[in-house]
Amino acid sequence: MPEPWSTLLTFSLALVGALIAVLIISAIASVIVRTTSRHRQWATTLIARARWPFRVTLLIVGVWIAVAISFPGADWRDVVDHALLIALISSGAWLVCQLLLFIADLSLSRYRLDVPDNRVARRLHTQLQIVRRLVVVIVVIVAIGACLLTFDGVRAVGASVLASAGIASIVAGLAAQSVLANVFAGVQLAFSEAIRVDDVVVVDGQWGRIHEITLTYVVVMTWDQRTVVLPCNYFTSTAFENWTKYGSEIVGSVELDVDWRVSTDAMRARLEAVLAESSLWDGRTQVLQVTEATGGMVRVRVLVSAADSAALWDLRCVVRESLVEWVRDEDAASLPLQRVLVGDPGQQRSSAVKSAAPAEARDRAGLFSGNADGEARASEFTAAIPVQMDDRDSRDHPLLESARDDD
Repeated sequence: MPEPWSTLLTFSLALVGALIAVLIISAIASVIVRTTSRHRQWATTLIARARWPFRVTLLIVGVWIAVAISFPGADWRDVVDHALLIALISSGAWLVCQLLLFIADLSLSRYRLDVPDNRVARRLHTQLQIVRRLVVVIVVIVAIGACLLTFDGVRAVGASVLASAGIASIVAGLAAQSVLANVFAGVQLAFSEAIRVDDVVVVDGQWGRIHEITLTYVVVMTWDQRTVVLPCNYFTSTAFENWTKYGSEIVGSVELDVDWRVSTDAMRARLEAVLAESSLWDGRTQVLQVTEATGGMVRVRVLVSAADSAALWDLRCVVRESLVEWVRDEDAASLPLQRVLVGDPGQQRSSAVKSAAPAEARDRAGLFSGNADGEARASEFTAAIPVQMDDRDSRDHPLLESARDDD
């Protein structure tokens, strides 16, 4: 057999052997993982995440070995070896990223968000989301740097690049100022706990939940299933409402304008009955108060509490509907009325003014005028005040001496 064909046959056999070895090693690793973690859900997740990067890495190693065995002294070996080295670094970075993501997901699976008290879970989900993205970025940067360092020219200019790193970093910082500001804001949000995943917030007058936090933006899912995407620095530079910062419990109000004839005791009893029948009420707050009495009506404010904002919204609607039905059906006198004066307003006003004249005269009597008592008090402050002096001072006073001379 000619030598080229013999070399090609050797390479083919080595390549087939490498593929078989990859499949065998992959199967053995899968069996080991399943055996050591029997009845564990994370084993299936690990195999699903790491299967392909692990196989690709083993395949690259097998091809490299096959090339080294089949073409020991070929001139093009350096180029092929360089390409295989870059491929191996890339597949290794892929495998490391998948393993790190698996560890992060395994940690998050222990803290569920679909429970009533999920504040700790939301904090960990927020922080781990940012950390996993940072780790992936770091691994990718390290892999790219390792690939570039395999080139001799890049290693030669490495010293000059490091020497000019200060100027380059300043230029890059100015050019990417907004991007870097968002990145730093994302890290700040993750560890300052200003917002967390699944927090209920009000931004730009819109109510929604924090759906996702990345290094550069935050996704808010509104109540009507719209998606609002905001940069991270929005939450570090603009005031917003976080309804679940320290807990999901919340208090809300319901206001009704009714007539002055309303029976607040009866309305309060109706409120107690409604809340007792509702599963949305958490039993913490139940208040009915009259907060205003102007404009011909009184304003009744009801305060109720619920376990979360969604339950509170439904509870407020239930309370409002029940009280409206109660006013309409059981206490019609409480319906808001507009009072209209029928007749000649001018004539009625003139008679009212005449009857009120003595009272107005009495009202005009002041503290120091208007009657005898007031004038007596005024005289005490305006009459001449005698000056009392001892004999020695009177002899020395020039005005008193001149008065005696005149006498």
